[in-house]
Amino acid sequence: MDWAALFLSFKLSFWTTVLLYIISFPIAYWLSFGKKSHWQMIVDTLVSLPLVLPPTVLGFYLLILLGNSGPLGNIYTKVFGKSLVFSFEGLLVASIIYSLPFMVQNLVGSFSLVDSKLIEASLCCGENKLATFLKVILPLSVQGILRGTVLSFAHTLGEFGIVLMVGGDLPGKTRTLSIALYDQVEGLDYESANKTALVLLFFSFLVLFIVYSTADSRWTNKTKSFI
Repeated sequence: MDWAALFLSFKLSFWTTVLLYIISFPIAYWLSFGKKSHWQMIVDTLVSLPLVLPPTVLGFYLLILLGNSGPLGNIYTKVFGKSLVFSFEGLLVASIIYSLPFMVQNLVGSFSLVDSKLIEASLCCGENKLATFLKVILPLSVQGILRGTVLSFAHTLGEFGIVLMVGGDLPGKTRTLSIALYDQVEGLDYESANKTALVLLFFSFLVLFIVYSTADSRWTNKTKSFI
């Protein structure tokens, strides 16, 4: 087992999920409750693009964007004095973009199920939009938030193509579990590859179990009764 790759994978998944909260909630709120316009359709399409783009295509353009000659990479190099690509920070940016639709779409789906009458009642009682979001929308969207969290975390944990293109295969720096598995198979080390694959298989099963459990009607009823 490549413990360094395991730690790096969990570190990447954790920070990707945390930053996705900060980015996804405003986007999902605007897509769900903002004034309808063509901009919403454009943003929704852009956010969902990683779902249909091959990871190599997305990785190629991110490599250009984050490279030393790219707009983001050039600024990062001038400010921090180091390259953004082939670094953990570059992996983090790529992972956030790649996993963004998993968080946003789950949040939008949950927000859209909140009864508009409850929102209107909260506003009529004198609560502002932020208080209404925190006291009404957020508690009623727990399932979507949980699904978005576990899917984003697991999706980041299993990334391969985009991670390899943007971060390369640097031990202890950018080598994740999926890349370690590839290296082990390529080196005919099937015993180590089996252990790595079992770890990824276990967490994939655990994620699906959590997602399906939250969608189960018994869990739904428990959540509603709790609220």
